[in-house]
Amino acid sequence: MIAVLGSLLLVLLLAMGMPVAFAMAVSGVAGLFAVGGLDLVMGMVKSSTISSVNSYELITIPMFILMAEFIIISRIADELFDATAVWVGRLPGGLGVAVVLAGALFGAISGSSTASAATLSSTALPAMMRQGYSLRTAGALVAITGTLAILIPPSIALVLYAIIADVSVGKLLIAGVVPGLLSVMALITLIIGMSLFRPKAVPPGIRHPWSKKLSVLRITLPMLILFGAVTGVLYAGITTPTEASAMGALAALVLGAVQGRLTLRDAGRALVSAARVSCMIAIIILGAHIFGYFFTLTQTATAIVSWVSGLEVSVYWVMLVILVIYLILGCFLDQVAILILTVPIMLPVVVELGFDPVWFGVMVVMVAEVGMITPPMGLNVFVVARYTGQPVHEIFAGILPFFACMLAMVIILGLMPEIILWLPGQMSN
Repeated sequence: MIAVLGSLLLVLLLAMGMPVAFAMAVSGVAGLFAVGGLDLVMGMVKSSTISSVNSYELITIPMFILMAEFIIISRIADELFDATAVWVGRLPGGLGVAVVLAGALFGAISGSSTASAATLSSTALPAMMRQGYSLRTAGALVAITGTLAILIPPSIALVLYAIIADVSVGKLLIAGVVPGLLSVMALITLIIGMSLFRPKAVPPGIRHPWSKKLSVLRITLPMLILFGAVTGVLYAGITTPTEASAMGALAALVLGAVQGRLTLRDAGRALVSAARVSCMIAIIILGAHIFGYFFTLTQTATAIVSWVSGLEVSVYWVMLVILVIYLILGCFLDQVAILILTVPIMLPVVVELGFDPVWFGVMVVMVAEVGMITPPMGLNVFVVARYTGQPVHEIFAGILPFFACMLAMVIILGLMPEIILWLPGQMSN
C-alpha cells in the first residue's frame, strides 16, 4: 500500500510540473519516512549521494556529452546537411535522403532527438521547401529523423540503460549499430519509393559534380572517422567504453582546433555546457536511487515479478504490453527520465520472462523514440510545428508513412532479437 501511495505521489508531482529528479527524490523520501522514520531517511540520503554516482562507467556519459559539445560549438555539425545533400543529391528524393543521413549523424552527436529536430528545422526545412517538397512531408521528415539519434553510437541513453541494468556498456552501444543502420536504410527506401510514385510530395534529386563532392569531404570525413574510431575500438575490445569516450572527446577537441573552428573561449563554453548537462543527469540518477531504494525496501519489484510470473498468458503478450507502455511514455517524457523511472521496475520482469537485457535495452530506447512521433502527442512533431508555424495535425498527417515504417522496424526487431544481438555477440571480450 505504501508503494502505491509513493507512486501516486510521484505521478502527482510530475503532473504539477516538478522536475523529474526532485519528484523522485521527494516521493522516495516520503515513502522511506513512512516505512522506517527519520533515521532510515537520513541514513539513505547520506549514502545515496556517494553510491548513486560512484561508478567508473558513469564517466562515459560526461565524456560523450563533452565530445558532442566540442563538435556542436565548432560548427562542424551545422554543415552536415549541406555536405550530405551534395553526395546523395542525385538519388530520387535525394534531399530527403540527405535529411535522414544528416539527422542520424547529428542525432548521434547531440544524443537528443528533439535537438536534432530543432536543428534540422532551421537548416533542412528551408532547403526542402525551395526544392518543391510539400511542407507536410518536409516537416514529417525532420521530425522522424530525430528518432534515429538514440541508437547510433555514441548513445547516452544506451549508456545510461547499461549502467542501470548492470550490463556491458560496450555491448549495448554496439547492439544499437545494426538496428540504427537498418532504420536509416528503411527510411531511405521509403523516401526513394515516395519520390518515384509521389514526385509532387518528394521531388527528384539534383546531380552535383564530383568536384563539389570532393570539396565537402573535408567537412564530413574527419567526423565519420571519429565516430568510426570510437565504435571500432569498442567493438575490437581495445578500450573500455569510458576510455573510448575520453578519446572521442579529445579527438573532437583536436579536430575543432586544427580546423580553426574551436577557440580557447569556445572550449571553455563546451566544458561549462557539458558540466551542466552531466550534473543534471547525475541529480536525476540520485533522485532515482532514492526512489528505487524505497521500491526495493517495500519489495514492490519482487511482488510485480511474482505476479507476472503467475499470469497464464504468453510471455510475448506481456512483452507487447510493456513495449506499448514505453511507446506511450515516449510521447511526453524524456529518454533519461523514462529509463531511470522504469528500468529498475521492468527489467526484473523482463529477465524473469526469459528475454535478453541487451535486446530489451535497445527495444526500450527505440520504442520510446518512436513515441516521440506518435500521434497525437509526439514531442518531436510539436517541436517541428513550432519552428515551421504549421498546424500540428498537418505534420501528423504527413508523418504517418514514416511512423508506419519505424513501427515495422520495431516489430521486426522484436520478432527477430538475433538482429540486435548478433553484432555484440561477435565482440572481443
